[in-house]
Amino acid sequence: MGTHRSPLRRGALPAAGAALVLLGVTACSGGSSDSGDGPQTVTLWVASPTEAFSTALVDAYNKTHKNQVKVTGIPDDGFLQKIGTAAGARSLPDIVVSDVVYLPNYTSKGVFLDLTSRIKALPFASSVAPAHVQAGTWEGKQYAIPHKLASSVLFYNKDLFKKAGLDPEKPPANFEELLADAKKIRALGSDTYGYDFGGNCGGCTAYTMMPFMWAGGVDVLANQGKTANFDNDTVKQVFGLYKQLWDAGVMPANAQTQDGSTWANNFVSGHVGMMAQGSAIVGDLQKQTDFDWGVARIMSPDGSGTSTFVGGDAAAISATSEHADAAWDFLSWTLQEQQQVGIVAKNGDLPVRTDLAGNPNTAKDPRTKFIMDGVAKGKTPFALPFGQVFNDPTGPWIAMVRGAVFGANADDAVKKGQQAIQAALDNAQQ
Repeated sequence: MGTHRSPLRRGALPAAGAALVLLGVTACSGGSSDSGDGPQTVTLWVASPTEAFSTALVDAYNKTHKNQVKVTGIPDDGFLQKIGTAAGARSLPDIVVSDVVYLPNYTSKGVFLDLTSRIKALPFASSVAPAHVQAGTWEGKQYAIPHKLASSVLFYNKDLFKKAGLDPEKPPANFEELLADAKKIRALGSDTYGYDFGGNCGGCTAYTMMPFMWAGGVDVLANQGKTANFDNDTVKQVFGLYKQLWDAGVMPANAQTQDGSTWANNFVSGHVGMMAQGSAIVGDLQKQTDFDWGVARIMSPDGSGTSTFVGGDAAAISATSEHADAAWDFLSWTLQEQQQVGIVAKNGDLPVRTDLAGNPNTAKDPRTKFIMDGVAKGKTPFALPFGQVFNDPTGPWIAMVRGAVFGANADDAVKKGQQAIQAALDNAQQ
């Protein structure tokens, strides 16, 4: 699935630094200052974990177009700061490829060009990953398109299910079954564990715990990210499941200290029965031949609902771009069927269009098709200070998670987390 720092999609890793602060950038109204009739050179910045993915599209475009796109990879841990500084100096590139969760922070400050009319004019507009489009919408205007998709599901090891006397074709459908299955797998002994998670990684836990909460009918970031909704029974049940898993000893010890850097290793190596994870590990799982694996939906406590976190990267044109038409020519080209099937899906990644879910490259592995089918109804959380609240290793989200799962008073941890997250959301609105 391309090269990346870990089997995890970048959006779920802890971000360095606090919330991005932009310095009074205002959007241009014209949308294009392309000059002359000659070929244009479009500049594109992308965080390093997604650079190889973007470069594959750019190379194909450059071979067949007079306009050229030039890619610059930015180290992941300095990406937010780099974009913020360039925005303040009005020196952004023509195209910014950003983690989708950071879009509200940019769109609310006028950093990107309004693409509403261009997006709506696409003949396949209604099938462009709805969660990404919604995340890039501010005050009714659309500013971004999906670039690279990632979706979270429950992965499980079919071989360990079989060894534990479980039906390998019947993954758990609710919390009671998940806990029971995890205990049976752990009973196999040695270094075999029932479940695993990134217990010291804010982004990892947001990426995989929020879908359990959404599946239970709770909008944890309601009112377009202005209202925190964590102090409720459903959220407590999610944390309660993880606490039971931890207290029962069915998780490996390093789950408590896992910062995301080697998050999926225990599962990919065949030592873990189940793990909520992102679709970015599919490539690694397909390459290994040691065990058979399956995928299931992330479910509500009683199994009546399911959900997924649609993460990944989105692409936008900077408001200060002088080559907006040329930039849009490239971006709209990336969305076309030929590229989505022949480049993106062929590489094992998810197409960004729901109408292409059944393409031959995705459908040849039913598990990949299953993941893709969930994207249509998936969610992307919307919050202005997402990095500060959820990805920051010292932020209030991971403090709440750790207090609820590893601490002695889960209710108190949730109450304090609710208050701290709401305060951060309020502060971001000022």
